[in-house]
Amino acid sequence: MRDFFINALDKLITVVVILMILGVLIGAVMVSMDSNNGGILAGLAVLIGGALYVVLVGGFMYLGLGIYHNTRRTAAATEAMANR
Repeated sequence: MRDFFINALDKLITVVVILMILGVLIGAVMVSMDSNNGGILAGLAVLIGGALYVVLVGGFMYLGLGIYHNTRRTAAATEAMANR
């Protein structure tokens, strides 16, 4: 049951990262099309800032899952060594 929730979290993080990427792309296009306050440079700034944000947030979420998987493997290896 625990593996189901961990795998579901992995898939959910993937969906959230994809939605964040789409949000940044749509936001950059909307800002670049705004003639009053936007422009190409503002759209580019939103794209660069949003890309950095997505990489950092997505990386931290996957880092949390990676820590879980490494801890699980370490516990299994320690248990195997203890049973020798």
